[in-house]
Amino acid sequence: MPVFDLAVAPLRDLNAALHAVGAGANDTHFEVVNPRGHHAVAVGADAPVTIAVRGSVGYYCAGMNAEAAITIHGSAGPGVAENMMSGTVVVEGDASQYAGATGRGGLLVIKGNAASRCGISMKGIDIVVHGNIGHMSAFMAQSGNLVVLGDAGEALGDSLYEARLFVRGSVKSLGADCIEKEMRPEHHAILADLLARAGVEGVAPSEFKRYGSARKLYNFNIDNVDAY
Repeated sequence: MPVFDLAVAPLRDLNAALHAVGAGANDTHFEVVNPRGHHAVAVGADAPVTIAVRGSVGYYCAGMNAEAAITIHGSAGPGVAENMMSGTVVVEGDASQYAGATGRGGLLVIKGNAASRCGISMKGIDIVVHGNIGHMSAFMAQSGNLVVLGDAGEALGDSLYEARLFVRGSVKSLGADCIEKEMRPEHHAILADLLARAGVEGVAPSEFKRYGSARKLYNFNIDNVDAY
């Protein structure tokens, strides 16, 4: 198993090794020690490898991930799993702002809290946060699922499109065009699957409320002409 000590090895060597993994490669398990808050750790991985990061990281860790299973044994700075395509990213600690931003697929699990704008402009990613999320989360979220076991901050789901938001705790306020919606059987099934995949035990889908778009911002409304 290749081990990269970022106290000694350049970060570029780690990312280059991950990008060089080809079909049938023998080395598919990587370990990163002493990340010391480095930015852009394990960015652009595009093979079914396993990456363990032993410590906290800075900006954009696991950005653009495709297929890799990445676990951060610490906390993550802004933009973790930004523009993620597939695979899984697990943050054992907390995540800073805009976690999972613009993500197109895969599963992001944050076992602590997530700061503001979690899931901003998400486009198909699934995000499960074991703790709380900050203000303006799921802003302009287009598709995918955001699951929050704790509380949500102000302006949840502002201007969102068709993403599904599931919150177990309280919501400080809803953003423009975001409303509470009925939890139908298909939503219980989606939520149960996500909770299982995220390693959540002892929590039932019936404990959550669902939020989504009222679909009132999709088209021009003559009554709002003075606002333009």
